[in-house]
Amino acid sequence: MFAEENGLKGDPRLQAISKAIRVVPHFPKQGIMFQDITTLLLDHKAFKDTVDIFVDRYRDMDISVVAGVEARGFMFGPSIALGIGGKFVPLRKPRKLPGEVISEKYDLEYGTDCLEMHVGAVKPGERVLVIDDLVATGGTLSAAIRLLERVGAEVVECACVIGVPEVKGNCRLIGKPLYVLVEPRQ
Repeated sequence: MFAEENGLKGDPRLQAISKAIRVVPHFPKQGIMFQDITTLLLDHKAFKDTVDIFVDRYRDMDISVVAGVEARGFMFGPSIALGIGGKFVPLRKPRKLPGEVISEKYDLEYGTDCLEMHVGAVKPGERVLVIDDLVATGGTLSAAIRLLERVGAEVVECACVIGVPEVKGNCRLIGKPLYVLVEPRQ
């Protein structure tokens, strides 16, 4: 579900967040309109508003874990975790975490990828929010859900700053709700 459809219609913070995201045409390849959130991070007010909207949504949902998807989920996840009184757990690409890990492979348009998490970072029964910067197909978020559920966690919702318009009709990822702040700019 998009934030505008959930009580934030007309909220000027959403427009400011959208405007703070730089669009880089044809990056990393021809035809891609890259949504660069680094400019959002440079805008103190827009960045704070982004975190505040998520914190307001999740503060009273009894979430104890915010799991951030590498790498841009790391930029929002720790602040949200602090704001709701939870811990932050990074979901990393292969061979980035020391120690014992559990992993989940997933398909990409051309090949496969994998997410890893430290064994014991999330306990059975813990309620989890999964955060990333952008959702397009939902493949990475679905892998994150599967990984967390394999250790017995309850994934409450997935959240992204940006969601392509195509996800409006499909606001669930393998049975889990999806919450998105803004659509990509062109």
